[in-house]
Amino acid sequence: MQELFKAAVERGASDIHIKAGDFMRARVHGILQPLTQQKLTMEQVKGIAMQLIPHQEDKDGFDKLLDYDCSWGIPGVGRFRVNIMKQRGSPMIVMRAIPIEIPTVEDLGLPPIINKISAAERGLILVTGVTGSGKSSTMAAMINWINRNKQVHVVTLENPIEFLHRDNQSSITQRDIGTDTDSFSTGLRAVLRQDPDVILIGEMRDKITIETALKAAETGHLVISTLHTKNAVQTISRIIAVFEPSEQEMIRVRLSESLQAVVSQRLVQKTEGGRCAAMEVMLMTSTIRDCVRDPDRMEEIPDLIEEGRSVYGSQTFDQHLMELVKSEEVSFEVAKAAANNPSDFDLKMNMFGSATGGSRPGGTTDLADEMSSMMGGQ
Repeated sequence: MQELFKAAVERGASDIHIKAGDFMRARVHGILQPLTQQKLTMEQVKGIAMQLIPHQEDKDGFDKLLDYDCSWGIPGVGRFRVNIMKQRGSPMIVMRAIPIEIPTVEDLGLPPIINKISAAERGLILVTGVTGSGKSSTMAAMINWINRNKQVHVVTLENPIEFLHRDNQSSITQRDIGTDTDSFSTGLRAVLRQDPDVILIGEMRDKITIETALKAAETGHLVISTLHTKNAVQTISRIIAVFEPSEQEMIRVRLSESLQAVVSQRLVQKTEGGRCAAMEVMLMTSTIRDCVRDPDRMEEIPDLIEEGRSVYGSQTFDQHLMELVKSEEVSFEVAKAAANNPSDFDLKMNMFGSATGGSRPGGTTDLADEMSSMMGGQ
């Protein structure tokens, strides 16, 4: 089984699905494809789960587990974020692959402005996007930059711990929700007494966590966290909507003063196979701070992000997608499909004299055939 996981990771699998009554499957460059030719039984899936669950008391109560999160590693291959669930009364496992090596901004092909954002002394930085858009990798790259360049204490609150950071210039304290602390809100309240300079919160899930994160940012800490939102404007609106109407005006003021940047991302297929991140980067300028405070001016933010590219390094999704098309990393069709407004994107590309021909990335089918051939019958 470990050899099967290893082979899948080596071929670019981001997730592995293990379900009773189905083949074992892997998501390779965004495509879910079978790894085995034999369907798994309920007992086989349970046996795999027992190898992944770290605590004996949880193994003993396996039949009562409905949703269970943990992490698991293979030496020399990497770690996995594991979710064990029930579906139709049968066990299922989804494993997210986490590389051993901590990525850099350059490794991930992210805009260089991400390193500059990581250098902030204080305030709130949000990395947003849908599930599976690479937020964890981006935050790991940011912590990696801090660890290599600053002498600070970084405390992370994660569920579960994914990338394992080794102390370098910084001291890194990683706390696992459920093992090292009871919850995000409990851990976040406690972290303020642990002499942190940088606090990473795996996800801001509720009002208490958001309010405590804002307080930490306001008191001189750098706070990095995530939300499942698709762009900067939606991120700001989502945070404000968590609070009662009577509180929202003050939250707008606090957010306008604390927020340093919102990095939103989505993964797109590359022309030569694999995927890369297309990013919207909003950096807080005085004008954008005014827009956050005034609900009637929120709609101005996308234009301000676009206009600020040459001066501040901000960028919209469409600006980054145009850049990816011009460098031939992404085809025009894929970029247009991922754009905020495909019609406007088409027009802008034509205005710059870019070709609108091309095809979707190839190579995925061949890769699937190679995996099926190599792993068939295992």
